[in-house]
Amino acid sequence: MVRNVRINLFTITVILICIGMVMIYSASSIYAWERYKDSFFFLKRHVSFFIIGAFLTLLVMSTDYKRYRNWAKPILALSFLLLVLVLIPGVGREVAGARRWFRLKFISFQPSELTNIAMIVYMADFITRKSDQIRMFGRGFLPPMFILGAMALLILMQPDLGTVLALGIVVFVMLFVAGVRLSYLLSVFAVSLPLLYILIFSVPYRRMRIMSFLNPWLDPPGSGFQVIQSQIALGSGGIFGVGLGHSKQKLFYLPAAHTDFIFSIIGEELGLLGTVGVIILLIIFIQQGLKVIRHAPDKFGYFLSMGLVLMISLKAVINIGVSCGLLPTKGLPLPFISYGGSSFIFDMVSVGMLMNIARTGEYP
Repeated sequence: MVRNVRINLFTITVILICIGMVMIYSASSIYAWERYKDSFFFLKRHVSFFIIGAFLTLLVMSTDYKRYRNWAKPILALSFLLLVLVLIPGVGREVAGARRWFRLKFISFQPSELTNIAMIVYMADFITRKSDQIRMFGRGFLPPMFILGAMALLILMQPDLGTVLALGIVVFVMLFVAGVRLSYLLSVFAVSLPLLYILIFSVPYRRMRIMSFLNPWLDPPGSGFQVIQSQIALGSGGIFGVGLGHSKQKLFYLPAAHTDFIFSIIGEELGLLGTVGVIILLIIFIQQGLKVIRHAPDKFGYFLSMGLVLMISLKAVINIGVSCGLLPTKGLPLPFISYGGSSFIFDMVSVGMLMNIARTGEYP
């Protein structure tokens, strides 16, 4: 059974990555030719991301996952430093008013993606070390809240509210399962609500995203454009799709067709069967991840796998929900499928960690 879980995780991940490569080329080839005179531009870059991700995945798989605990604080400190550096003009790369990336020749590195894994590893280590004090406010609850708050503040300054919300949910769930008093978590949640309201409704583009989510047709050529074009793509595909490579929405109608809205192109070209197939593959992946969590050999492995599976699941649910118009627009990629350097690489690393934990688990 140990071998079966690892094989299943590996197989599902490879299938999703292969689907992603095909769909990235299909969704981006015309745009790439128009802008770079190379229809393979994004595919070639994505393949390079895959090679980097495969190397890092093999690295984390070849190291006993219990040694990750030794890396928890150094990686957390590194991610904190990178979040500070990316905000410095001339160091961090600014795109459309957001300063979230480092430009490293052929790859853009987003430090918040490293922060996600760093926080999960740190939280798993913290919960393991402080298991007998986890219900105490001062020793068990306040330290992770302080660190989460510092990381969240830096990510909000980029600005990137969606990543903060996803990371906050993961940390809260991990702490709740670890035994932190529900009253502590609810108190922080209650205090955060007014701040969340201000962050959303005091910033014009975020407020418009909420308005376009409630009614995209209030501003069809503006804030509602992406949602409307995404729904047109999904609706045009019908049950069987218009055929691979025959999407019309990718012809400069649907922005970010190969990144945030690649699920919509899958729906248009491969139809309902294609989208349901991708969802089923993701569900199977999560199911295998739950097996790793349930049979983790120790507390650290249990909470580490929980955080990793939850983060990947949240990304998938949010991306698909946004594409279908069920959630407000947020630039979270579809795991293993969307084009995106650092996000794609760290999703692969997460799978390597899960397979490492699965190797030493006990399965009936």
